[in-house]
Amino acid sequence: MVDPSSPNPQSRKSKPPRSLRSRALAALARREYSRRELEAKLRPFTENPAEIPELLDDFERRGWLSEARVVEQVLASRRRRFGAQRITHELRGKGISEGAIGAARENLQDSEIAAARGVWQRKFKTAPTTAQERARHMRFLQGRGFSVDVIRKVVSGHLDDEADDNSGDNADE
Repeated sequence: MVDPSSPNPQSRKSKPPRSLRSRALAALARREYSRRELEAKLRPFTENPAEIPELLDDFERRGWLSEARVVEQVLASRRRRFGAQRITHELRGKGISEGAIGAARENLQDSEIAAARGVWQRKFKTAPTTAQERARHMRFLQGRGFSVDVIRKVVSGHLDDEADDNSGDNADE
C-alpha cells in the first residue's frame, strides 16, 4: 500500500491550472501553429470557447501568431521530400488562406523538377529498365505529391529546362 504522506509525483495536481494564454505561448515556443491548429489545441482546456478567438487575435496583433511563418516552416521542412500538390494539401489542412497558399505554390513550382529529381535519385539509384519499374518509380513520385508532367520528365530523363540551359554552355566549347 502507498503511504499517503510520502511525496508522490501524482500529487502535483495541487498546482493551479495553467491559463489558456500560457498554454498557447508554450505551444508557440515549440513550433509555429496556424490559427486553426492552435485553436483546436486550446479548445479542450477552456470552458468558454469564445475566449480563444480573442486570445488568437491578440497574438496576431503582437506578431506571435503568423500565417507567413507557418508557411515558411512547412516549406522548409517538406520541400526536400514532397511535391507542390502534397505541400499545398497540407497547408489547406492547417487552415492557411488561399492567398498564402497561392504565393507558396508559385515558389514551389519554380523548383518542382529539381525537388522531384532529388527525391527520385535518393530512392532509386538507377533509371528504370522495364515498364514495370518505370510504373513503380512514377507511383512513388505521385505519392510524394509531384505532378504527372514533372514525374514524366524526371523518370524519362528528358529535363527540358536543364537541356535548354546546358545547350548554350556546350556550344561555346
